[in-house]
Amino acid sequence: MAKKPFQRIIFALDLPTLNDALKYVELLKCSVGLFKIGLELFIAAGPMAIEAVKKAAPGCGIFLDLKLHDIPATVTGAMTTASELGERAGVDFVTVHCDDGGPLLKAAVEAASLDSATGHGLRVLGVTVLTSMSAEAMVEAGIDIKRFPTPPDLVLHRAAIASKAGCAGVICSPLEAQAVKEANPGLLVITPGIRSADAPADDQRRTATPYEAVKAGADYIVVGRPIREAENPVKAAALIASEIERALKERDPSLL
Repeated sequence: MAKKPFQRIIFALDLPTLNDALKYVELLKCSVGLFKIGLELFIAAGPMAIEAVKKAAPGCGIFLDLKLHDIPATVTGAMTTASELGERAGVDFVTVHCDDGGPLLKAAVEAASLDSATGHGLRVLGVTVLTSMSAEAMVEAGIDIKRFPTPPDLVLHRAAIASKAGCAGVICSPLEAQAVKEANPGLLVITPGIRSADAPADDQRRTATPYEAVKAGADYIVVGRPIREAENPVKAAALIASEIERALKERDPSLL
């Protein structure tokens, strides 16, 4: 089923308190498709954050961005709990790091209780390479740059592993979206690192505009600061939705 352009926006609730987050939920619940609950808010409010956001915006999805990364047994336990929480409070996606390869991702997928026949349940997204990582940072992290000279090379390798493990999709920067989609057409591609063309430099390194990200193949875009810091967040979200619509018309009108 085709999604409306605004439904492809995941708004990042990267805020220190649940009250702060709920103000944006009330403001944006008709302007975005999903709300991202990440480490900052989850540590501050725990599962209560999920239930409160879903209650305030029942028509929106929940993207639980915990970036799980541990031994398979521990991730299995965490994912089982997340799956139960998803059934109760309506979580759609949860993220797991790809760093440790197939066994970790397979354990997460098996514990997520996704019904392959109906598509209902918690969907696992593999985090390939953080958008803050540069080629220099890869060297410092001990990654074999002879095998993976650039972040896109590593992203494609990890996306293939995520696909083989049964993940529903991957997180990658907009700069890798097209290559990932072409190599793995069945994967959802979710891209953070969304910035306007004239945005000042920040901690994100591999970025693109909403239009560029979706035109390249992103199915969803994660947007935080460009909406949150706007003078009028609702208007900012509408402008992003218009960029998404333009990109989809050029990429594949059937997606509208």
